[in-house]
Amino acid sequence: MKTRVFVSILILLNLQIFAQQLTQEIEKSRKERLIESPLTPSKAAFYSAVLPGLGQIYIGKAWKVPFVYAAIGASVYGYVYNQKEMNRYRTAYKRRNNGFTNDEFIELIPNKTKLLEGMKFHKNYRDMSFLFILGTYMLNILDANVSAHLMQFNIKDNLSVKPKFEPDLFGPDTNVGLKVLVKL
Repeated sequence: MKTRVFVSILILLNLQIFAQQLTQEIEKSRKERLIESPLTPSKAAFYSAVLPGLGQIYIGKAWKVPFVYAAIGASVYGYVYNQKEMNRYRTAYKRRNNGFTNDEFIELIPNKTKLLEGMKFHKNYRDMSFLFILGTYMLNILDANVSAHLMQFNIKDNLSVKPKFEPDLFGPDTNVGLKVLVKL
């Protein structure tokens, strides 16, 4: 009898051990997960390298995508336009060298050397447009990387900077100071 009472008391005391509660993890928003992940900048840069603008969408700054495509598109337009113009001048120059006098520039540009200058002009601007294409592509990748890094930058309200102007009561000068307040 004593053992049964003793065993039942032990069982009742041990029931509390099994009643432990697990802490529930608070589900974080997508932005909070991105801020805490150390790989966010490299992922954003990789996504922008694969498809321009995808890194900006990944970090939640989709409003930058039209600017990315406008910059790349304008550079591509400049490249294609100058390539076509250079080909027009080159075709007219080759036709004049072969003895034909019925090209589209005959009345506007009667001198063959001016056709070479026009061809060189459009070739230079075509090459610059290609550099702009590469530059805007690289800036797209850099922007995605830097924006992702700045997401992780800690900005708190307990830091403030206030300029302070005090007139000098004993002279005509004004003292300028900077007051930095850090709340810990």
